[in-house]
Parts: sequence; C-alpha cells; structure tokens
Amino acid sequence: MVRSMTGFGKGVCEYQGSTVTVEISSVNHRFLDAGLRIPHEWSALESVLREIAKDYLSRGKVNISIIRKRGTGQEAALKLNQDVARQYLDASSDLAQLMGRDESLSIDTLAQFPGVFTMEEDAEDLDKVREVVEGALREGLENLNAMRLAEGEKLAADLTLRMDEIERTVGEVEQRLPELRELYAAKLRTRIDELNVDTNISEDRIALELAVLAEKGDVTEEIVRLRSHLEHANEMMESGDAVGRKLNFLVQELQREINTLGSKVRDTDVVRNVLHMKSELEKFREQIQNIE
Repeated sequence: MVRSMTGFGKGVCEYQGSTVTVEISSVNHRFLDAGLRIPHEWSALESVLREIAKDYLSRGKVNISIIRKRGTGQEAALKLNQDVARQYLDASSDLAQLMGRDESLSIDTLAQFPGVFTMEEDAEDLDKVREVVEGALREGLENLNAMRLAEGEKLAADLTLRMDEIERTVGEVEQRLPELRELYAAKLRTRIDELNVDTNISEDRIALELAVLAEKGDVTEEIVRLRSHLEHANEMMESGDAVGRKLNFLVQELQREINTLGSKVRDTDVVRNVLHMKSELEKFREQIQNIE
C-alpha cells in the first residue's frame, strides 16, 4: 500500500482540568522534517515526542502543535517580581539624573518590561504529563496516517494506470520489431539494386549485413528490462513500505531504457511510442513526489 505525504490528524485528551489538543499536518518533503510547538512548561518532553513521531512517519514536512486550554480556575497565577521592578526604577532614576531631568517611569511603562510580571506555574509531574500527551499524539498520528493512506490509494490507482499504459506501449513496439526487420532487409536490397553495379555480392554477404543491422537495432534487452522495472514498481507499491524515494530511482532506470530504445530504432511509429512512454513516465514521476 502507498501512503501520501499530505494529510492532517488530530488527537484530544484531558489533563487535570485542561483540554490538550494535538494537531498534526504534513506536506511533501525529501526527508522527515518534524516541527513541534509545545507549551513552555512541557518543553522537556520535546525530544521524547519527536521520537514518537518517527515511529509513524518516515518522510514529509510535519508540523505538530500541542495546545493546552486550561479550564476555569486552572489559569497560572500572575506574580510581581519586586526585585526586577526595583532594578528598573533605580536604573531609570540614575538615567534621569545623568540627563538632568526630573522624570520617572510610569506604571504602564514599567509593567511592559520583561520579568516584571511572570506567570507562576504549579509544579507538574512530567511523567504523568508525558503519558497523557503521548496518548493524544499517537491518536493524532494514527489519524494523520489514515488520511495519508486514503490519499495514497488514489495515487496508487493513477500510478498503476501510468504503468499499464507504458506496458501496453512496450507491447506495441515489440510487435513492430519483426516488421521493421523485413523493412530494413527490403531497403538494403533496393539500395543495392539502385547502385546498378555488378558487385557480385552473395546472398550470404547480404544476410550477414542484415544480421549486423538487426543486432545494432535489437532492443530485446531494453524491452525485457522495461518490463522488469515495471513489475518491480508494482511489487514495491504493494509492499506497504515507504517507497517514494525507491520509486524515484526506478524512474531514472525506466527513463534510461526508453531513451536507449528510441536511439536504436529509427522508425516513425516507434518514435511516437517512445514519446508517449516518456510522457506517461513524466506523469508517473510527478505523482511519486507525493508518496512517502
């Protein structure tokens, strides 16, 4: 099964009268890049929560927001730090004397300085906090992966169509090859006749030249490898692993075989087939950028 890298998940839990909400969103990215926003009083849990995310995700730019909404009476107490306020007042008084002015700090101005007022939090048991928040985080990650999986099924259906179309086109090229060999032979004989020279070329020599031409234009190996790569792609998509990067490498191999096939066979119909395969492969490449 294939998973997309785009999705959203949410988990909710209750902790000591507070509602804790975990919201997770993810978009495409080459690697796993997880950003975490967490209440300051729980910042010691950040590394632990990041490791949990890695258990569920392997690629994507992920934003995790942990929001704590306190219930009535649960707000942190506001505390005046008198020592800090006094230092600001003393420094302001010294500055006024230095400048020869009779001014002092207003209450409104003083209250805006950092450290004058602080929120006093009650000590919390981080082990209990971790247990509760971890549960909400895992719930959100599971919901995220459910959405990514649903989106991945749609991507897989489209990718399968692209691979089937390339497979069908490869079959058309393969059917055209015997006809091309006969056409090359006829052209060679016609060319010899047009020279109107008694070259005394034996049929064995002509057969040898035809064999050389056939070998130069033989694309049997390319066709076999193309089918092998397409089969491998199907197997990877059904494996359930994170295969986005592996598919990207496989596309490069498919591109190489298609290019080689096009350079070996000089035929208008085959050129059309090659261009069609390149077009489908490019659509395939664009879609796998969304796959984990």
